[in-house]
Amino acid sequence: MDASVTRRGQPCWYKRERVGLDAINDAFLLEGAIYRLLRRHCRAQPYYVHLLELFTETSFQTELGQALDLMTAPPGQIDLNRFTMERYKAIVKYKTAFYSFYLPVAAAMYMAGIDSEEEHNNAKHILLEMGEFFQIQDDYLDCYGDPEVTGKIGTDIQDNKCGWLVVTALGVMTPEQRAELESCYGRHDSVSVEKVKALYNTLQMSTLYHQYENDSYQRLQKLIARHAQNLPHAVFLNFAKKIYKRNK
Repeated sequence: MDASVTRRGQPCWYKRERVGLDAINDAFLLEGAIYRLLRRHCRAQPYYVHLLELFTETSFQTELGQALDLMTAPPGQIDLNRFTMERYKAIVKYKTAFYSFYLPVAAAMYMAGIDSEEEHNNAKHILLEMGEFFQIQDDYLDCYGDPEVTGKIGTDIQDNKCGWLVVTALGVMTPEQRAELESCYGRHDSVSVEKVKALYNTLQMSTLYHQYENDSYQRLQKLIARHAQNLPHAVFLNFAKKIYKRNK
C-alpha cells in the first residue's frame, strides 16, 4: 500500500514471486481467520462478544487511519500544507495506537473479567499516548535507524509520508528552507533524499526527537500514575520500558 520494499527484515509479501496483488486477498483471508479462531476458542466464554466487538471496531479504526494517511499524501501529489500536527496525530491514533497498544491490553482485560467502561477508558488514555510515542519512534528510525537493525529500508521521504520529522521540521524552518523541502520531499532520486536529510540535520531534528522522547516518557509515567489506579501499574510500565529508547 505504501510501496515499501522490506518489512521486519524480509521482503514485503506483495514483492514475493507470484504474489503481487494477490496480497490483497491474502490480507482478507488473514482477517477472516481472526474471527474463526475467536469462534473456535472463545465462543463459550462470557467475554466472546466483547472480543468480537473489540476486533471489529479496531479493524475499522485502523482502516480509517490508513485512509487518512493515504488521503493526506496521495501518490504523485505533494502538498506540504496538508502536513499538520493535528492531522498527523489523528493518523497515528487510528492507524497505529488502537491496534498496536489498546487492542492486546483490552482483550486481556476482557478475558480477565475486567469489562467496565471506566477501566477500559483509563487504559485507553495510557495506551493511545504510548502508541503515539511508538509511531514517532518509528518515524525517527525510518530516517535515522540502521536498516540492519530495524529490518526495514526507510522510504518515508521518498513516499511523501506525513511523518513526525517533516511535520515538526515545518514548524521550525525558515521560508527558504521550506522552499527547499518542497522541491525535494516526495522525490525518489537519491540527491533529493539526501538534501532532505541534510536539512533535517541543519534543523537538529535528532536533538528535537530525543527531547521529545524524554518528555514523552515522563508524561507516560504520569498518565500511568493517574489512570491505572485499579489496574496493575507494572503492565503499563513494562510496556513503556520496552519501547523507551528502542532502536528497532
